[in-house]
Amino acid sequence: MKKILGFASSFAVAASVLMTAAPVSAETAMRCSHQLPPAHHIAKVIDRWAAEIETLSAGEIDVQVFGANSLTGAKQNATSVAKGDIDCAFSINPQWGKTLPLMNVTLGPFAVSSLSALQKWDGSEAAKFLEEKLLTKGVRNVTWLFTTRSTAITSSGKSLIQPSDFDGVKIRGLGPVPDSGFIAMGAAPSAMSGSKVYQALSTGVIDAGLTDVSAAVSRKYFEVQDHVTVLPLFSIYFHGYVNPAWYDKLSAKGKAAVDEAGKKAAVWAIDASEASAAKAPGQLTEKGMKVHIATDKDIEALRAVMAPAFNKAFGDASGADGKKLIELVSKL
Repeated sequence: MKKILGFASSFAVAASVLMTAAPVSAETAMRCSHQLPPAHHIAKVIDRWAAEIETLSAGEIDVQVFGANSLTGAKQNATSVAKGDIDCAFSINPQWGKTLPLMNVTLGPFAVSSLSALQKWDGSEAAKFLEEKLLTKGVRNVTWLFTTRSTAITSSGKSLIQPSDFDGVKIRGLGPVPDSGFIAMGAAPSAMSGSKVYQALSTGVIDAGLTDVSAAVSRKYFEVQDHVTVLPLFSIYFHGYVNPAWYDKLSAKGKAAVDEAGKKAAVWAIDASEASAAKAPGQLTEKGMKVHIATDKDIEALRAVMAPAFNKAFGDASGADGKKLIELVSKL
C-alpha cells in the first residue's frame, strides 16, 4: 500500500503518480482520495482497509491512499471517480449536497444517534437503497465508515447551548438540508469542508465550528476556539466508493477482496469512532477548552426548533424517495 499525504508538494506528488508509470498495471492500481488529516481516527481506518484489500487480493490490487486533499479536493472527489480520473474516494455524506440529498438522512437533529442503529447500517435496506442511488450518480459504494454520533460545536467567549445563543452566529455549515435547523435558530451557516474550518475560524470568516468531537481534537480547534458544546446532534459517515468500470474489470478474487474489506472496515470505523469520542471531551479540556455536555433539557430545546426545519427541507429536497428512506431507517 502506498500512503501519500500531500502538503506543500501535494500537486507535484499527485501529478507524478498520475503521469508516471506505476509498478503495477492500471487495472489493478487503486488510487484513492480522501480529505482527512493523518491523525484522524477514520484516516487510520482507511489505511487499515487499504492494507486489508491488498492482503485479501494477494497483491492483485495495489491501493494508493492520498489523504489530506493531496490528490483532488473534497468537493471534486465524487466527480473525479465518476469520470474515471481516479479509482476511489471517500466523502462525508453532507458533501453530496444537492446532487443526492438522500445522503443527508442521518443528519436529522437527534434522529439517528443510537449505537445499535449504526451497527445495523451496513447491509441494511436503507444502506442498499442509497447504494442503488449512488450508482445512478456514477459511483459504486464499497464501505460505510461512521465517524461520529457525537457532535462538537465550538465557539469563542461563550458556549452555544440554547437556540437563542445561535442567533446571528456565523457557523460552519454542511449543506442546504442539514443547515436548515441552524437557520431556524437565526444562525448563518457557511458550508465548507472540514479541512478549511480551522483557517476560517482563525481568520474570523466564521464564529463557530461544527464537526465530530474527535475531529475537534485532531484538527486542533482548541488552538483557535475556547468553548465547545458536545451533543448527539447527528450521525455523520465517510463512505468509500469506486468507479464502477474499474470495479467491473477486477477478477472475482479482486471484487471479493474489496467487498470483504469494506464490511470489515464498517465495523472497525464504529469501534474506532466510539473509542475516539469517549476520549475527546477530556482531551479538549486538557487543551484548555471549556467543555459543556448538553443536558436532556438542552437537547429538547434544540430539537423543538431544529427538527421541524430539517424535516421540511429534507422532504422538499428528496420527495417520495426521502419518505421511503426514512421508513427504512426507522427499521434500524
